[in-house]
Amino acid sequence: MRSVGKAERVIQDWMLPGAIVLGVSLYLVYRALPCLHPAGHVLHDIASEGQRVVIALLLFFQFVKISPHDFRFHRWHLAALAFQVLLFLGFAAIARMGCGFQIRILLECAMLCLICPTASAAGVITEKLGGSLPGAVSYVTLSNVAATMLIPLVIPMVRPSADLGFWAYVGHIALRVFPLLLLPGVLAWMVRYTMPRLQRKLMRLSRFAFYIWGVGLTLAMVLSTHALLLSHLSFGAIACVVLVSMGACALQFFFGRHLSRDSVVRITAGQALGQKNTGFLIWLGYNYMTPVTSVAGGLYAIWQNLFNSWQLYRRNHPAS
Repeated sequence: MRSVGKAERVIQDWMLPGAIVLGVSLYLVYRALPCLHPAGHVLHDIASEGQRVVIALLLFFQFVKISPHDFRFHRWHLAALAFQVLLFLGFAAIARMGCGFQIRILLECAMLCLICPTASAAGVITEKLGGSLPGAVSYVTLSNVAATMLIPLVIPMVRPSADLGFWAYVGHIALRVFPLLLLPGVLAWMVRYTMPRLQRKLMRLSRFAFYIWGVGLTLAMVLSTHALLLSHLSFGAIACVVLVSMGACALQFFFGRHLSRDSVVRITAGQALGQKNTGFLIWLGYNYMTPVTSVAGGLYAIWQNLFNSWQLYRRNHPAS
């Protein structure tokens, strides 16, 4: 048993960086083998839809462990959401006033990194770090609702060329977000209240959610590498996007961590605010902003998961 524990600890320490390297490597292998190029669209769809399945599984395992009565909104939820929304609107207002092309791109990258809803895996990491799973899942719901309503309202103001009306934007984004958010919860609570024995078994299996996220991160990095290499950005432009995505990531983790003196709230708020659904961010950049902005989503995925790896290592090795 002791050796198994050590093995699991090593896996937890290195799984997230390993998933980043694996995802990037898989895409580079695909690029290096011309025989795979005809299947490019199929492989892209497999990675994209596979990530959606992973997100649904992660949410299902989290909803299985909590009751609907656990959904309570606290003051830190409102403070974190206000932080996201106000910065998002502030950057949008600056972009609306008119800037040079490169400055505008960087502002749009910052906007998307800030308003992007919380990742489904936030609860998994939060629980491992000693935070509150119900608090994290509650903020996942809140941030998705806010993003679904704000993004369609603001983006047409920043990108006037968009030809979709407000409700078309709402519907398009809602169809992307809410099935993944609602269906796992409905299914999990049906199991909870109709099949308690199965629910107990699923709760024991929920410890594997962390490893499921490793698969999801690998797929996310495949898509992120694809977005980066097809963006054809100059080195200087990539460096600027790197700084913006890294700054947005650090700022949100830092602000969340300083919303309370309570250690559980600090962990929960930090993960809820800092850990983003980068797959949604990449999709949003491709479909509604300049495709270059989707690169920020891929880079953000790297920064947040490197930080999560460091946090998990610190928790597993408190003496180091």
